[in-house]
Amino acid sequence: MNTRIRHKVIWGLRGASARLGLATISAFLAATGASAGAQALVVTQQMAPATAPAPAGVALPPGYLIGPEDVLTIVVWREKDMSTDAVVRPDGQISLPLLNDLQAVGLTPDQLKASIEKAASKYVAEPNATVIVKAINSRKVHIVGNVIKGGTFPLAGDMTVLQLIAQAGGLQEWADSKKITVMRKQDGKDVVLKFNYKDVVKQKNLQQNVLLKPGDTVIVP
Repeated sequence: MNTRIRHKVIWGLRGASARLGLATISAFLAATGASAGAQALVVTQQMAPATAPAPAGVALPPGYLIGPEDVLTIVVWREKDMSTDAVVRPDGQISLPLLNDLQAVGLTPDQLKASIEKAASKYVAEPNATVIVKAINSRKVHIVGNVIKGGTFPLAGDMTVLQLIAQAGGLQEWADSKKITVMRKQDGKDVVLKFNYKDVVKQKNLQQNVLLKPGDTVIVP
């Protein structure tokens, strides 16, 4: 096979469907007289990944749902123009190249993946998307009152009331440590949970040292 024909065969096969098996490609090249080097080149190119490996994401807490300000990496295999980093907007949507705005808040990464693939199917045959959570900024808890450093803290994993107080620098000396409360929104209603700091540090009534949920506010009088 002369050089010009060989190159046409190689480049033609590179543009062929990825569903062609490597054995079929190799057999075809051998039948057309392609050199061993040309066959190795095509097999190597067929086996090479179409895109760089996807970046690693953060560990997701149980029951995680995408929220505002979370940072996502969207990778659509073989479609660089549709792959990007996206920050979830306050309106709950993300903007993707070609696909415009898609709802993200309230979905799991797998549910968003399915939504992206459905939208991309208008432009790409059998799209394969990956959704990676790079940063969780939506899960937050708050602590106010007589602590050293009140404010808002990220809830990346499990955190108890006592652990949040520790992150806030501890209680101020005039704090009423027996009347700390946790304000929580549950099923659309405000729920108040009591927390006695002195009991917990003495390892009494430990059930009140509950795991915090996103949106909880700890009030230290």
